[in-house]
Amino acid sequence: MLTRHLAAVLSAGALLLSGCAGDDLDGSDTATDPTPTAAADKGDLTLAGQNFPEATLVASMYEQLLEADGYTVETRLVDSRDAYMPTFPGSVDVVPEYVGGIVNFLNTRENGAKAKPFEAGDGAQLAADGASLLEEAGITLLDLSPATDTNAFFVTQEFSEAEGVTKLSDLEGMSVTLAAAPDCEGRLDCEGGLTEEYSIDVTEVLPLGYASDQTYQAVLDGEAELGETSTTDGTLESQGLVVLEDDKAIQPAQNLVPAVSTAFLEEHPDVADVLNPLMAALTTEKLTELNGRVAVDREKPEDVAADFLADEGLL
Repeated sequence: MLTRHLAAVLSAGALLLSGCAGDDLDGSDTATDPTPTAAADKGDLTLAGQNFPEATLVASMYEQLLEADGYTVETRLVDSRDAYMPTFPGSVDVVPEYVGGIVNFLNTRENGAKAKPFEAGDGAQLAADGASLLEEAGITLLDLSPATDTNAFFVTQEFSEAEGVTKLSDLEGMSVTLAAAPDCEGRLDCEGGLTEEYSIDVTEVLPLGYASDQTYQAVLDGEAELGETSTTDGTLESQGLVVLEDDKAIQPAQNLVPAVSTAFLEEHPDVADVLNPLMAALTTEKLTELNGRVAVDREKPEDVAADFLADEGLL
């Protein structure tokens, strides 16, 4: 399991300055008020998430905001949702999530791999549809962001033009190798949906990562015809890659949303006050721009996150 700790950009303590003594009009000694200290220590918080550029960026935003609010945050980033969900809730308290992703994960876990997925294109409706699953799992979703990011599948520009392929249904009956996330095989929003809904013959899934450099390179080198990324991927055009339209709409709504252990939230309701303003500030357009700074310009996720939080007046 790949684990990565993001460095916080804020220190947990502040220097307390003592005021100078002086005489008031009555001749009594007074002292000036001390400089305000950092937020009170609120204890430990474990943050988990997936390790692809956008998820790393958003996790850093969560971490910096929560650290500034007084929490000592341990961040665990892993390859896929499968890796952290067995410990959430439990040893994991907060996860930057996508509404369709977590609802359908819980649906599959509860009802089996062939369970009919929740397909609503509206995030609020999808959260409502999955309310009982979330409650049973002990997970509370905070405010949904207007920023959305669904799975997307890309080919090279050359392949698109040579084969006349601009949408996924154009691949019907074709045999392809797919470079994707390790948990893609069988998922109805990934390999399973491509096979069952689009009748694409996916002969092999290369578990090279979601929107990873290895996935891009596999498609560019011809090792795979099709690769998995996101609709907010800002790197594709510069690499000569193009997204194919999901014309049968197999992707559910994927609004960004904080998922919090219900028990932890009951003890720390202020977490909602910290994270909900971030959700309101993010938009799909802003997220795409920020992703480009990380993936194309190679800026550090924590630096891009800090800039955004400062610009939005959140930090």
